[in-house]
Amino acid sequence: MIDLRLLRDEPDVVRASQRARGEDETVVDRVLDLDARRRTAIAQFEQLRAEQKSRGKEVAAATGEEKQKILAGVRELAERVKTAEAEQAAVAEEFEAALRLIPNVVEDGVPAGGEDDYAVLEEVGTPPELPAGLDAWRDHLELGELLGAIDTERGAKVSGSRFYFLTGVGARLELALLNLAVAKAVENGFSPMITPTLVKPEVMAGTGFLGAHAAEVYHLQEDDLYLTGTSEVALAGYHAEEILDLSDGPKRYAGWSACYRREAGSYGKDTRGIIRVHQFHKVEMFSFCRPEDAAAEHQRLLGFEKDMLAAVELPYRVIDTAAGDLGSSAARKYDCEAWVPTQGTYRELTSTSNCTTFQARRLGVRERLAEGSGTRPVATLNGTLATTRWLVAILENHQQADGSVRVPAALQPFLGLDVLTPVR
Repeated sequence: MIDLRLLRDEPDVVRASQRARGEDETVVDRVLDLDARRRTAIAQFEQLRAEQKSRGKEVAAATGEEKQKILAGVRELAERVKTAEAEQAAVAEEFEAALRLIPNVVEDGVPAGGEDDYAVLEEVGTPPELPAGLDAWRDHLELGELLGAIDTERGAKVSGSRFYFLTGVGARLELALLNLAVAKAVENGFSPMITPTLVKPEVMAGTGFLGAHAAEVYHLQEDDLYLTGTSEVALAGYHAEEILDLSDGPKRYAGWSACYRREAGSYGKDTRGIIRVHQFHKVEMFSFCRPEDAAAEHQRLLGFEKDMLAAVELPYRVIDTAAGDLGSSAARKYDCEAWVPTQGTYRELTSTSNCTTFQARRLGVRERLAEGSGTRPVATLNGTLATTRWLVAILENHQQADGSVRVPAALQPFLGLDVLTPVR
């Protein structure tokens, strides 16, 4: 959730953020009103409790008829205390629910607008030329079937649409890619993690995925657990309700996990191949750092993503995502989009988000300040190092006229092959 002090002291900043996101800015005034009512209710309850304690002492000191008279007043006061406590709890609950409706406050410079209002920050590399001898690019699914690497027909038979098998060199290629990502993460000081893919409601809600994007999440109702769409969720919850020591710098983790997404609202989009699927694998970077270091850490995560894209020799661009496409937790998000030859456009392969203190406030992740100064929420950031979708860009950009695919040099030690050759 957002910093309540910011909301009280600079409500216009929060209103401007809401406008940039295309969200309702009147919620700011509603939360401020509830905050005032909540504080009044707390003061009234505490005043009555203090009076109740004082009357208790009078009862102990009184005798006879005077004591009975005081006791009658104490009973009446007890009812008032009970009513005040209930009123305080009710307005506090309403306040908390309203506060959680406000997404993170966007950083200065984030483009206003929706999905199509991003700003292109840079383009790296040149889209490849169509190999001599080909009249048109083969798409990743045609290549995957030629190589014996992707089987969507049997995936649909077993699990339904948007499921697939990675077979033979397809499975090996994904493992090589993910292992390269982990190796690079470890090289850059991240601790590798194999994370749970089922989490409790408070962890899923704490990361901001049960708001506007709740329809994307699979829920196991009988167990009241959620399947995660990214290891960001489990990693964010790893230090929930803990006080961290960040004196030696950020705590950085790289989570490898299966990921699950319902893809609600994507009917008819990217139905061919493995661009938009219900299950995939991913290596995700996650950092806990001091709030004042978050912007620099964000650039660092983006740099790691760019290094990974360079390693697999893909042309790509970096975009500054518009405010309305950030998701509730992010204050800023950069996407790296790789060139997909058959589509003649760039498609997202990675994203990195600075969530400032938004998730940490919900999850109770803090750091201790100088001795005697208490604690404060930390900042959290996340970024993708590799996912199954990368296979789309790797296969299409490195295809050759005979249906084979050249393996980027960085992947060869992990795969043991320099070329993937057709099996049919």
